[in-house]
Formats: sequence, structure tokens, C-alpha cells
Amino acid sequence: MRIAQIAPLFETVPPLRYGGTERVVSWLTEALVEQGHDVTLFASGDSVTSARLVPVIPVARRFVPNFETNTAPYARMIELVARHAHAFDVLHFHIDFHPFSVFSRLGVPFLTTLHGRMDQPWTEGIYGLYPDVNLVSISDNQRSPWPELNWAGTVHHGMPQDLLRPIDSGNDYLAFLGRISPEKGIEAAIRIAARAGLKLKVAAKIGAEDQAYYDQVVAPLLSGGSVEFIGEISDAQKPAFLSGARALLFPIAWPEPFGLVMIEAMACGCPVIATPYGSVPEVIEHGRTGFIVESEDAAVSAVAMLGALDRHAIRHRFEERWCAARMADDYTAIYRRLIRGGKRDRLLQNPVATDADENIAFG
Repeated sequence: MRIAQIAPLFETVPPLRYGGTERVVSWLTEALVEQGHDVTLFASGDSVTSARLVPVIPVARRFVPNFETNTAPYARMIELVARHAHAFDVLHFHIDFHPFSVFSRLGVPFLTTLHGRMDQPWTEGIYGLYPDVNLVSISDNQRSPWPELNWAGTVHHGMPQDLLRPIDSGNDYLAFLGRISPEKGIEAAIRIAARAGLKLKVAAKIGAEDQAYYDQVVAPLLSGGSVEFIGEISDAQKPAFLSGARALLFPIAWPEPFGLVMIEAMACGCPVIATPYGSVPEVIEHGRTGFIVESEDAAVSAVAMLGALDRHAIRHRFEERWCAARMADDYTAIYRRLIRGGKRDRLLQNPVATDADENIAFG
């Protein structure tokens, strides 16, 4: 199949450090290429891929002030994809609602994977306008605010099988990985580790929007010496970090759409102790790959039961359920279904070329 993957422009594909959506887009793109598909990736120019790369902007915009309020880069992306829509069998967007208006009118098979939460107050004003757009959820729970939308399927994330592997280590601390924010449960993680009598190592990003929360709430909790703040880490650093942990603490307090850190931990044989919100019951198998707990008291008790879990079996379960090849298979099944049912009579057969298109060539 000729497949276009259209990624966000905030981070590179893949991101150098923190970044969930762009990381998944990279894993999916590489898996599709490996399976023999003709894949084109629309992303920032500093992205790295074995697919054909169309650089929508020169570099990712994570550190550009006010980027999220400037929609011009996405308007450019939509136009570039629309002008070349005829070159693909299917278009796969990862940029939320931005493509809906244009591509609903083109007749080309397209789908959008929604990577964020769907319970925000603004969602009714936009998603309700497009009841026929093909949407993919990354967990069944993500759909719950809008079950009536046109869900083409749920595809759980998967990652390259050999990206992260277990490393022999001492398992003498608890780990927190991800982002510093109230909903991610960093305060609860600190309390759980302290009550369990273990050190907590925190490898996390502090975004500008959460800096005040970190300064005023989290930083004072780090002064006791039982918490080590490492900061953001790369994929190369994760095997040692997660393999060395007795468990990953994931005491979230929000409807997490997926939570990549859970499968990253499992890839390293590290069990997960998590609260039952969002996707957690779909990802963690209680008593097999970790423990799902209702309270901090239960989390502390779960720490004492970690010895009953087989870390080799956790890694094996990761290989069975959470690899990128499975994710690619799930998506290609949806692509084929949309292509069979799609209308091809209104494609842009003769797009008008401009100087913005001069470096774009498709086989």
C-alpha cells in the first residue's frame, strides 16, 4: 500500500527525549516500511525515518514560543498533503481535528488516530460536526466521552521489540517515568515510595506549563534525600533505569488515553503499579505484569508483593502483546477496510504544483 503518515510538528519523529505521539508515529512508520509498504512521512525536517520524508517545516517547534497558538504550520501541512492526496491509497493523520474539513470533501480514504483525552469541554463543538470521519482510539476507555462517533477501531500502541530490553540489575528502588504534572501522580509516587521504605528515582520532563507546580509543590518534596530527580532521559537510558527498578509507579489521577511508559517498563521486565484510570485496565494484567490498585495503601501493599511476579514472564508478555509489528498489522487491517469502502472518484488528480512542492516526489 501507498501510505501517508502525517505527524505533529511539535517534536521530531522520533523525539529525542519526551514525546509520546511522535514516538508512536515513528514506530508505526518504521514497522510499515519493514513490512514492505510504500510510506511517506509528513513531519518536521529534522525527523529521522526510513520512509520518504516530506519536511513541512525545517525543525520541530517544541522550543518555539507560542507555537501552539500559531496554526500556520498545520495549515501548510494540510495543503501539502491535499495537493498530493492522489499519490496515496490511504492517509493516516495524527494531528487531531485539523484535517477533518478539507479531507472530508476529497473522497480519499483517510483516518485520524486521536492521541489525547476526549473529555475536554471543547470537543463537542468540533467532533460533533464530523460524525462520519474515521477515527481510531488508542484505548477503548478513550472513547467513553464520545461512543457515538465513527470509530474505525481501537489500536493499542506497540513499540519495536528490541528497542528496550532487560538488563541485569539490583532492583533496589522504585521508578517514576514521564512528565511532572498533577494528573501523572508524582506526589502520590513520592508518598508510596517513602511508605514502602524505598528510594524513588524520577526521570521526567518539566514542561513550561508545569514549572510553577514543580517549583511550588514537587521541589519541596525532593529535599528529604529519598527521591532522586534525574530529569528527562533518552531511549538509550531507559533499559538501565527501568531494569534497575523494583517497579514503575504509575499512580495517575486522570483518564490516561494510553500511557507508553507502561509498555516501556514491561519491555524491560519491570512490573507496573498503577491506579485503574483510563487505559490502565486494558494494558496491565493484574497479578501478571503488575498490580492495579485503588489507593496508596494498596500500592504500598503491592510493593511488598512484587517478588511474586516473574520479570522474565513480564518481558515475554510484552513480546506477545505490545510490539510494533502487531500495531502495524492492526492498522493495515483498518487501511484495507477503508480502501475497499472508500470513494476514489473525487481525488485531486491534477494538483497545482508550486515552488513549495519542488522537493516532493513520490514513486
